[in-house]
Parts: sequence; structure tokens; C-alpha cells
Amino acid sequence: MSIWVRISDFVSAKATTALTGVVEAVRTVFAGDPATRRRVAFSIAMIALSAKMAKADGVVTESEVDAFREIFDIPADDARRVSNLYNLAKQDVAGYRVYAEQVAGLCGTGAPDCPLLIDVLDGLFHIAKADGVVHPNELEFLTDVATIFGISGVEFERVTARHVDRGQRDPWRILGLDRDATYADARRRYLQLVRENHPDQMMSRGLPEEFVKIANDRIAAINDAWELVEPELKAAAGEAGSRSA
Repeated sequence: MSIWVRISDFVSAKATTALTGVVEAVRTVFAGDPATRRRVAFSIAMIALSAKMAKADGVVTESEVDAFREIFDIPADDARRVSNLYNLAKQDVAGYRVYAEQVAGLCGTGAPDCPLLIDVLDGLFHIAKADGVVHPNELEFLTDVATIFGISGVEFERVTARHVDRGQRDPWRILGLDRDATYADARRRYLQLVRENHPDQMMSRGLPEEFVKIANDRIAAINDAWELVEPELKAAAGEAGSRSA
């Protein structure tokens, strides 16, 4: 069954007119089914926060939900469900910070750089750049959401580097490497990122299969960054070896 059907049925069962109530109810309703709980929580977070973010750049169109269709695999039969949920989030009087705080609570307290919340942030960047650019107001929105999520500055920079082209994307930032890193340490870091961000691993922590583009784009960015960094590291290692000989 599509995740959108599950969410729509859930919303109908709660007979709510505010998606904030749905975010809160996810904690208890799916307590006995953690896999579904994570999938539903992630999907609702994406809908709720992206609906609020749509107003950040001052341009709100009737086709905002098209951003989901461009980025995520939404079957035609489920398009109306997604649109209805999106409109429900837009109509909610609660501000985005209320949503963000509720979503952050899904990872518990005292858990910095929660992988699920990083996945949500990554998805929001995908939505923000759907029109070809991340507007400064959208970046300000995303920065505030990341703060509420407890995402560190270093991790936020890594996510940003995958999506925002500031003249030349910095592959070192994407990999979270210092430029004086040894080849061995850098390769170890690269392999760790590949393991942690493999699509299968991301699905296991709650990323719905409908959002597979997030996973594929992230691992592609990591691999592309490594292809740029590896020759520099090998050259530096060769120079160091020559000096010590």
C-alpha cells in the first residue's frame, strides 16, 4: 500500500483540519509499528514544512505540489491525496516552527544530527531548488529549521554544499574533510559516508521508497566529490613519500 494512502487514511481517521495534530498523533498511533511510524513521520514532515517553505521566497503558485512530482515518485493515483495534504498544511494557522519542533521530537531529546532529521532537511533542499535556485529567504528558513532540529553547523554545511552552488561546490565540505587529511583517513571517511547514505540504509531508518531520489542524489554527490578529491589526496601522498625517501 502506498505511503500516501496510509497517511490519507490516517488523516481521515483523525478527522483533523490541522496537520500539526497529525504530526503529534503519529507518536502514539504507530508506536507498535516503528517502521511505518518513521515513514509516515518523514512524509508528513516533508509535506508540512515544504508547504510552509513555499511562502518563504514570496512566490506561491497553484502548482507548488509539482515540486513533489519532479523530485519524488508519486503515482498518478496518489497525486490528489498529496495535493490535499499539502493544502491542509498550508491552511493550518500554526507556523513552521511548530511543525519543526514536533518533528524534532520524533528523534527524542539530546540527539544531535539525528539521521532522520538530516533526511528531512535534505528533502526540503530538494523542494527549495525545484525551481532552479535556492532563494535567500528559503535558505534562511532552512537554517532555522536545522537549528530547531539540532543539526550542527558542520552537518548543515555538508547538506547545503550538496544543493547550493556558490560558484563552485566544495567537494571537501560535502565529504566533511579537512584539506590536510591523509589519503587513508579520507578514504575511510568516504567509505563510511557511502555505507551510511546508501539508499538501502536510508530506507531502513525511515525514508519511504517513494522518496528514493533523495537517497540516489545524495550518494551520487558523495561519489562525485570523492572523484574530485581523490587525485589531490594521492598527489599529496606521493609528494609526502618523495620527501621522506
